[in-house]
Amino acid sequence: MPLCKHPSAKTPDIPSTELLGHAAEFFQAMGDPERLRLLALLQGGERCVGELVGEQDKLSTVSARLQALHRARLLHRRREARHIYYRLADDHVASLLNNALEHAAERLAPAIQPPQEDDFDELPETS
Repeated sequence: MPLCKHPSAKTPDIPSTELLGHAAEFFQAMGDPERLRLLALLQGGERCVGELVGEQDKLSTVSARLQALHRARLLHRRREARHIYYRLADDHVASLLNNALEHAAERLAPAIQPPQEDDFDELPETS
């Protein structure tokens, strides 16, 4: 069977399987709305776990979500006495989050289409 080949298509440099696996871990860890909410909260800077617990959340649930994000190397954490503080690992995490949210917002926004030429074909006649 002949291979389909578009004349202007360029073959991209494909990352290694190992690198793709690590990237997949990031996306898997970010694949939950509540974990994304935590990342969004941490864009404002470092916070203690207690500050990240919402009215409807349990401390243990938030801690588990933060640990999942930390295992995926999306967050850094530090301990100070009895408190654990989390922050985004680096600017790449903020960029990933912002790009994902912008992409999602585009899907939610109503499509604004410029008028098409044939949209004016059936204008009412004026006398």
